[in-house]
Amino acid sequence: MFTGIVAGLALIKEVDRRDELSTLTVEFPKDSLLGLKRGASIAINGCCLTVTQFDVMVSVAKFDVMTESLRLTNLGKLGVNSQVNFERAAKFGDEIGGHCMSGHISRTINLLERNATETNCELVFSIDPDSAKYVLPKGYVGLNGCSLTVGPSVTDRFSVYLIPETLAVTVFGCLEVGASVNLEIDPQTQAIVDTVESYMESRKA
Repeated sequence: MFTGIVAGLALIKEVDRRDELSTLTVEFPKDSLLGLKRGASIAINGCCLTVTQFDVMVSVAKFDVMTESLRLTNLGKLGVNSQVNFERAAKFGDEIGGHCMSGHISRTINLLERNATETNCELVFSIDPDSAKYVLPKGYVGLNGCSLTVGPSVTDRFSVYLIPETLAVTVFGCLEVGASVNLEIDPQTQAIVDTVESYMESRKA
């Protein structure tokens, strides 16, 4: 489980692409991997990945990414020197400052607009109808692993608003229009919407 509070930025040092599998070598900020064990989970751009190898001394870890994850996420588009958001898995006793997130990505969406002022930044994303029904105004979504509140309107697009701190510690600080972003939908919202839709359909029968 993750909280959607991104710990910071990590750097892709190597990408080993093979048939239906990619291995990512990721460099983390100093001391970020202290206490890590092989088989632990780390969210990379919001996608829960399993640590296969690591070296605490140089803060580097390796992750295998399977075909389905490459298809559903933006991880397959990453190259050497790409920056990514990261978060270590939550532990019992941790402060939950964001929302409970699984690290299971629903799909990718694209950044349509970036509207910045001195104190605020609005990011506008595209959203398809099948996914839009699960994205509620003033609700929350996970974008590249960052738990963010949805703006007041959801159509074929929606907005999130970022403070300078979020821009400073995540990839959103330099995200360009057209970029692909991982979307995680709140599973409770999805379950409720699907249940209501199923019930309404059964009433028509």
